Amino acid sequence: METTYWQEMAKQVNARINCIKANNTEWENRHEDTIEEMVKELPHGSGLDGEWSFDYEKSTSNKLVLHMSYHAMNENGYYDGWIDFTVTVMGSLMFGHEMKITGNFGKYQDIRDYLYDTI
Repeated sequence: METTYWQEMAKQVNARINCIKANNTEWENRHEDTIEEMVKELPHGSGLDGEWSFDYEKSTSNKLVLHMSYHAMNENGYYDGWIDFTVTVMGSLMFGHEMKITGNFGKYQDIRDYLYDTI
């Protein structure tokens, strides 16, 4: 069975948590480095112009939480502000994983669909 991107990230989070419990800072740091490298693989550009950040406090082996900002454009093609959003990925027995994207999208609700497709 092939391991997905999200499964591999969850394994790294779980290993990091185990290292914290065992007070093994060397391997805790190694797992954080791996997670940070994986975060760099997430989509960037085409509106995803912010920096991805991984939320270590809220993430577990069953829930991954990441933050990013989308640079919105108005109908005239001019940048119209930033939309901060959160991506939460959770395991699903039926679908492998479920993704939830939350943020204050205001008049740009359609961007949420774009984000689901892109991420």
